[in-house]
Amino acid sequence: MSALQIIWFGLIAVLLVGYAILDGFDLGVGFWHLLARQEGTRRTFLTAIGPFWDGNEVWLLTAGGALFAAFPPVYATVFSGFYLALVVVLAALILRAVSLEWRAREATAAARNRWDVVFALCSIVATLLFGVAFGNILHGLPLDRVGNFTGAFFSLLNPFAVLIGLVNCAMLATHGALYLSLRTRGELAAQTRTWALRAWWTYLPLALVAVIAAIATQPHLLRNYIALPALWLLPALALLAILLIGRFTARGQAAPAFAASAAGIALLLIAAAAGLFPTLVPALGHPAWNLTVMDSSSPLTLTVMLIITFIGMVLVAIYTTWVYRTFSGPVQVDDHY
Repeated sequence: MSALQIIWFGLIAVLLVGYAILDGFDLGVGFWHLLARQEGTRRTFLTAIGPFWDGNEVWLLTAGGALFAAFPPVYATVFSGFYLALVVVLAALILRAVSLEWRAREATAAARNRWDVVFALCSIVATLLFGVAFGNILHGLPLDRVGNFTGAFFSLLNPFAVLIGLVNCAMLATHGALYLSLRTRGELAAQTRTWALRAWWTYLPLALVAVIAAIATQPHLLRNYIALPALWLLPALALLAILLIGRFTARGQAAPAFAASAAGIALLLIAAAAGLFPTLVPALGHPAWNLTVMDSSSPLTLTVMLIITFIGMVLVAIYTTWVYRTFSGPVQVDDHY
């Protein structure tokens, strides 16, 4: 195992954490969109995410490209094993983007309502399937000795993966409502805080159950934790951050609540990565067939791509910082939506 392989493992983890936090809130907004009965409120929600959603998805594209460049066997296995699910996710993300653009072109309330339903449903479907896919990575996939996926679509719907999918839904629903409470004022801010608390009461127990289930049923995730007990701070801090969401939200402290939500997402993903390392895709029943960081591109490829990726990430970070500063503060409804 080389330093370059470890760096790329960490880089992909950082990209996925960035995507989960940033695109997570605009996916989460979709969970609440249909509960906003008035046209002005829905436009406020869409304006709140309008400047950000397309830039947020760059993090996912970059993570996919990084996986392809650094770990081609892993990329091939994941994208073939999750092919049908990924097609559904891709369709949901495309329709979601289309709905954001086309609702503004509709002249009637009924037509805009149809696009609102598309936006909400696609947000929920994408969130659920992202969680189920991640749950399968943690659980392990049926692979042969050369890394080919040998299962079927419905084998991906195992109880542990579905549990992680539900955690992801509750987590991003909470995250999205907290974002809305941060970007709105008055009665609407109070309403979105209420939604955030309701989602949090689902998120907290589901997260606890998921951590317990991982400890009880996924022994391969405990190997590093047993070897290095200090790693247990990661899930403990993640649960603490989730607890703080409820405390800050109940006090009406929108910014700390959203920060706690982001920290909880990051810590949960880092805790999972710490349990997996150096494995990228566990092989069910055959640990010797696991796909690990050693299944990587050549050192030259890793070096060149690291330079290119670093430059790209700096540019993305600059753009992200600029756009969030430019469009910070309370939402003002945009005529575009």
